Formats: sequence, structure tokens, C-alpha cells
Amino acid sequence: MQDRTSDAEFPNRREFATRAAQALLGVTTLPTLGAFAADQKIDAAAKAERVIYFYMSGGMSHLDTFDLKPGAATQGPVEAIDTNVPGVRVASDFGRLARQMDKVAVINSMTTTQGAHAQGRYYMHTSYFQLRSIKHPELGAYAAMMLPRLNPTLPANVKIGGNSSGLGAGFLESKYAALPIGDPQAGLPHSKLPRHISDDRFARRIRHVRLMNQLRAVGDAPASARAYTEMYDEAVNLMNSRDIEAFDLTKEPAAMRERYGDTRLGQATLLARRLVEHDVRFVEVGDGGWDTHSDNFSAVARKAAILDRALATLLADLAERGLLASTLVVLATEFGRTPRINPQTGRDHYPAAFTCLLAGGGIRGGQVYGRTDREGREVEEDLVTVPDFNATIATALGLPIEKTIYSPSRRPFTVAHDGQPIERVLG
Repeated sequence: MQDRTSDAEFPNRREFATRAAQALLGVTTLPTLGAFAADQKIDAAAKAERVIYFYMSGGMSHLDTFDLKPGAATQGPVEAIDTNVPGVRVASDFGRLARQMDKVAVINSMTTTQGAHAQGRYYMHTSYFQLRSIKHPELGAYAAMMLPRLNPTLPANVKIGGNSSGLGAGFLESKYAALPIGDPQAGLPHSKLPRHISDDRFARRIRHVRLMNQLRAVGDAPASARAYTEMYDEAVNLMNSRDIEAFDLTKEPAAMRERYGDTRLGQATLLARRLVEHDVRFVEVGDGGWDTHSDNFSAVARKAAILDRALATLLADLAERGLLASTLVVLATEFGRTPRINPQTGRDHYPAAFTCLLAGGGIRGGQVYGRTDREGREVEEDLVTVPDFNATIATALGLPIEKTIYSPSRRPFTVAHDGQPIERVLG
């Protein structure tokens, strides 16, 4: 049934629901009108049950990290070091990760059509170009919608830090969007009642919310009312569950917190491990500052050292806990940096070639896939598009990449657009 609510009335309802949701868990996105129902079937060939997706916002330099060109004029001062996989070399700033490369597939032949940050970030997360007419879902939203929850109490999709503007559930119900966590050490925001709100008073508020949704369901928008009710019920269940401790880093030994590094990225990575350990399906860890138009080499060295500690520790920690085989770890960015070094000793935006990493569940590690030319300018072998990369992630996770999904306006889409998975990388 179509929603006949007037434009004048709807903002009042939206404002009320927003405030109520914020009082529970800081939820600021609301369910879309018109719910989407999907089959909950997992591909039998899926190897990964969970994903930790590192997103390096700004454009990580491929030439100064994982696609080194020793002796080339484009290389700069970074040195290449050997890893625990013969023939695979990485920048010297990744000394810890070098000992974990048997778990990693390096994709050195990535290319994109997007050379601006917002558009590149959107394309990398959705496989579609950014348009004004529609918002496309991220992979995490698809995973939350299409796969059964591993833990019915915790959200299926979480985003820790990073820039998520313009991204989310897209045309899907917004309950599939990631729960945002800003400070990984602050726990889950708004998860405890204010001191002036008693349990009885809170219960009365929830009863009023449910009554309003029931009245709305009888009237004009049963799907929207159902989505509101589900959102509140899930928030209350989480508030009252012991699983909420998954968000509390104080539960970790001091030695483990130190192992990941006393940095925002390090602690966010530890939180991601705690969440997948509690069966959250999809966790994104964002890190900015990779837009190195000036002072590229010093900036990349600083960023790489922090990433090296966090990522290498995560891979080792997941393996020690028996979780790596079922957890796909992704390292992505929106594009690479120019082989040309500019007058500010920086590198500029470069969509023609860049590097991403895959490791863990569903991935055959210990390999480098694809190749750029001797100066890192063009892909020479095994070109991988952004949709191909996302199709590989989706296939490892068991998402049906050929299934047609319709937006509320009946426009057809697929999880990874026209992407084809990289078969040689899949385990």
C-alpha cells in the first residue's frame, strides 16, 4: 500500500522517531518507506562468515606500499624488503606484515574510473557511480540484508571511524546501514539510560512508541511502522544483553591493547576483532589521511607504520583464535597516487592503477595478482576493476552476485554491478 501521509505531517513523525532512536543507541538513520524482502540463502561455496574491511581514505600510494619499483625514477626513497613468501616484497614500513604475507593476496592491478575522493569512495563501496537520482547500498548493507544474522542481538553491520558521508543502506531499509562508532575506546554511545530515567519510565516510553507504530500500521504505512518497531526492539534487546560488552575495549588485557598499538586505528582494529568474535557479520574500519599531495614519503611512512602494526596483529590474532579461516580481511582505498612526484614532494590522485589486499576466509594467500609496468603507471597484466574486486569479496562471503535486486522504484541492481570474481585469488 502506498503511503498517503502528507509532506507536512511526515517530518514531525520523522523528528520524533529520530529523537527516540538517538535516546536508545544514537541511531540517526530511519527505515525507508517500502521494505525490501530477500531470500536468506548462503552460497554453499562461501568460505567467509564475517568481514573486517579496512578502508584507507584519501588514496593510498601503491608505489610506496605494496607495488614497489626499485630502480625506477618514480619510486622515491622507500626500500623494499623480503617477506615470508619468496618473491613477494613490500615496503620496509611493513616489517610486521611481511611476516604475515603467506595469509595475504596482493592485488596490484586495481583500476578505477573515479579520480575524486567522494566519487571514488562511493564507487569502491557500492560498485556503482554516484548519482543524484538514487543511493546504492554498500556491501555491508547487502550482507546484513541477504545473510542470516550470526548473533541475533548484535547489529550485523558496524562502521568504526572513517568518513561514511553519502554511504549506507542506499535504497534498502536503513536498518541494514552500518551502526556508526566514532571513538573505538568510548564503547557504544547511548547504550545506558540517563540517570534521571528509571526503568519504569523507560518502559512506558517504549510502550508509547509501539502504540504509535501500531496506529501507523493500521493507517497508511505498515512496512514503515514494522521497520520502526524492529529498530526499537533490537536497540532495547542490545541494551539489556551481555553481548553489549563486545563494544567495551576495557574487557581486553592491557597487553593485548598494547599489541594492537595505542593509536585510533590500532584500537579500532581490536574492536573489530572483538565484534567478529561476537559474530558481527561486517565491520568496516576507516582511516583517513592518505591524501598525500605534499610530503608524501614522510606521511606514508607514518601512516604505514600504524597500519602495519594493526593489520599484522589482527591477522596473527585471528589465526591464533581459529577465526582467520572464517573471517575475510580486506584492505581498500579509492585510488592510487601518481608515479610522478610533484614539486611539493607529493603524489596526486591516480585512478589508473592502485593496490588492494585480501586475506583470510575464502582467499588463497601468499600471492601477488596482477602487475603494473616498470614505473607503476599502467596495468600490464590481469586488470581488476572495482566491481571485480567487490564481486570477489561478495563471492567469498556467499552473497549472490547474479541475483537481481530491485529498488522501491523497481530499478534492477546486483551486489557488484557487472563485476566478475578473481578466481585465482579465491581459495
